[in-house]
Amino acid sequence: MKPLRILIVDDEAPARARLRDLLSDLAASLPHEIVAEAADGMAALEACETHAPDVVLTDIRMPRMDGLELAQHLGRLPRVPGLIFVTAFDRYAVKAFELAALDYLLKPIRAVRLAAALEKARHSSLRSEQLQILAPQGRSVLRSTERGRSLLVPVADILFLRAEQKYVTAHTREREYLLEESLNQLEQEFGEIFVRAHRNCLVARKAIAGYERGQHAIGDGEEGSEAQWLLLLHDVSEKIPVSRRQWPTVKALIKA
Repeated sequence: MKPLRILIVDDEAPARARLRDLLSDLAASLPHEIVAEAADGMAALEACETHAPDVVLTDIRMPRMDGLELAQHLGRLPRVPGLIFVTAFDRYAVKAFELAALDYLLKPIRAVRLAAALEKARHSSLRSEQLQILAPQGRSVLRSTERGRSLLVPVADILFLRAEQKYVTAHTREREYLLEESLNQLEQEFGEIFVRAHRNCLVARKAIAGYERGQHAIGDGEEGSEAQWLLLLHDVSEKIPVSRRQWPTVKALIKA
């Protein structure tokens, strides 16, 4: 049997060491390889992209990016791993795992229980319906890569998202970030937070301050269409054109 490739994620070094010891005890019956360890969800996500583990063993409460947020991002990788949560007793969290049919281990972990969870995870990976049950609010941060380092962009801080060639730029009050995500996928995930202004732009609903007449409209593929409307955003000088097709939806939102 091909050795199981495992990633261990926990912000406490003793907890990672405990998992290593337990896995060592299981080596004869459960061939495996610990491909990497991480102290938070962000580092775990980077390790997944580098090492492509079969299973991720992750704590829940961690700095920067916790285990639940990590699960949201893992579910969008090209190769989605199996996932096992490791947690101290938390009634709410355990209930969520059970509803989502996701496996979990309660600390202190027993070797027999760990072996059973790994065998189960070997043959399963995260599904979108599980993520919806586990965290119905979706991701709270997006990840941007800049000069070889990863940056977290809180969704709540984003004023608008604009598609530019193969990428999407997320604009906040302070700066812009490059995202390797599809604008259509972002609209599906965050449709309650953003509204489409035109084919290449989503605007945060709460960022809209008003509107005014524009000189040149964006007409959803129609070059040179007549003047339409521009959205005014809080704390931003740039005005966002609204396409003729999207104007009724945007106008209704502003008037609401």
